[in-house]
Amino acid sequence: MSHLGSFGPAVAKSSPVEALRAGLGAFVGLALAGAFVLAPRIDLTLGLYLVAPFGASSVLLFAVPNSPLAQPWSAIIGNVTASLVGVAVCLVVQDPVLRIALAVGLAITVTILCRALHPPAGAVAMTVAMSPDAVQELGFYFALMPIGIGTVVLVLIAMVYGRMTGRHYPFRQFDDPNRYGTQDLEPMKRLGLTEAELSDILGRYKQSFNLGVEDLARLLGAAEMQVAAQRSGPTVAADIMSHNLITVQPETPLTEIADLFRRYRFTALPVVGGADRFLGVIFQIHLIDRAREDSLRLKRGFGKALHRLLDRRREIPVQATDIMSVGGPRATADTPLSALLPQMADGAVDAVPVLERGQLIGIVTRTDLISALARKSLDK
Repeated sequence: MSHLGSFGPAVAKSSPVEALRAGLGAFVGLALAGAFVLAPRIDLTLGLYLVAPFGASSVLLFAVPNSPLAQPWSAIIGNVTASLVGVAVCLVVQDPVLRIALAVGLAITVTILCRALHPPAGAVAMTVAMSPDAVQELGFYFALMPIGIGTVVLVLIAMVYGRMTGRHYPFRQFDDPNRYGTQDLEPMKRLGLTEAELSDILGRYKQSFNLGVEDLARLLGAAEMQVAAQRSGPTVAADIMSHNLITVQPETPLTEIADLFRRYRFTALPVVGGADRFLGVIFQIHLIDRAREDSLRLKRGFGKALHRLLDRRREIPVQATDIMSVGGPRATADTPLSALLPQMADGAVDAVPVLERGQLIGIVTRTDLISALARKSLDK
């Protein structure tokens, strides 16, 4: 039975939303490419037409955009190189079976040597080898159109679609600037391991085609964080949260909010409605962003009409609802510390509201979290 288990699914279960996002991306990518650049039928005059390997490229570009095999270099250079190899073999070898096998085998070898392995490139080489008439008509031009142009179009669409759906494509490199624009590594990647050491780990376990250094660092960081959280014991949000809260109403003016931040040195202020129903949270950065926007508007000075508009706007005070965040992580009284820790470790939020049936019952700040971890350390 254990041997049969290896024939089961090896891919982790994914959400229906992610499955829909990937499928919709492939639809959009191929539809736009087919509508505006590539003809759905073979056109040897212009050479701009859809080929089957583009469907395989779409699987990587839209379903697994973090894969090293899906990155622009792998996709574009891999497909173009494979098509060049396929054309060369097609012009030299007459036997169809030998021609197809040799084209695919050489394409794999060459793309690996070019650090551009892209699984659909094998299909590209095979498609070329199976299309001697197209090769006779287009020659090495086949590598540019449809293969090169088509792959570039799909990559560009994947980049735009990724940003629109909250995914980062192409993936960030290990030494890219962090969210603050500095060269320090993100907290989850500060492992004490260099990029070369992480690359060596991938090479040692023969995983360099499946996982990038950036993702390996992120996964190791998340694993370390999970272990640290589990060692904290059965602590839950109710054990460490602040109960006696200062909150603001949706109509609280910005000036009063700024005074509260200044007076109490808060990092976050919850916004509640009737019966303490949680509506959102205001972080200090929201005040800074608002002040910066107003300053830029005044500096631009677009004439008297704009100044009059700004004057009228100042008569309507900015309220809590204008700057609060309604998204972000939330917790319940039973949420374990192991779940709270990664939510605040990357610096995205300074506090997590604790809710019970939509009502605000407490808040866990980064200070609360540090204090709890310090107490656990001293107890040991």
